[in-house]
Amino acid sequence: MRSLSVLIPAGLLLAVILLVSQPLHGTEDNSQTNLVEHGRYLVKIAGCGDCHSPKVMSEHGIEEDTTRLLSGHPADEPITAMPAAPGDGWMVTGNGHFTAWAGPWGISFAANLTSDEKTGIGNWTDDQFIKAMHTGKHRGYGRPILPPMPWPNLSHATDDDLKAMLAYLKSTKPISNQVPAPIPPPGSAGGN
Repeated sequence: MRSLSVLIPAGLLLAVILLVSQPLHGTEDNSQTNLVEHGRYLVKIAGCGDCHSPKVMSEHGIEEDTTRLLSGHPADEPITAMPAAPGDGWMVTGNGHFTAWAGPWGISFAANLTSDEKTGIGNWTDDQFIKAMHTGKHRGYGRPILPPMPWPNLSHATDDDLKAMLAYLKSTKPISNQVPAPIPPPGSAGGN
């Protein structure tokens, strides 16, 4: 009887050890879910939708268009020339969606940040996104990322936070929206 009383706790201990040493089913999914949720949080508090989502008017004023979240400047609303300078010391203007901005750098358009692989960032790698935020270059090596994109602020984010942001952006609904290329300022090489 005494040996049975020793075997039962030993058996329970062995079962607990085996359970603890085995990965839980769904741990990877939970880890990815947590990463995406952390990224959603960071994208929201960073205000990415302020510029990267077209707007609509509501009873609360201007709001992000929930049917086009993070899809960038609407391709069906072309801007082809610099707007008149606002004057009186003001040097930057924006369109009604806050997705196009004009200033001394020319005209910049908010990028499509959805998971669309052709017109968004669905095929970006973690490395490309991290380098883009650290260097201010498209995909980390391309053209300069223009104002008002606050990449200098985001350059202080940890690689893990940037990976989480990209994981969230890649989880969004893909929206096909080819954002136009920046327009250089008048009088510059390539400008009007």
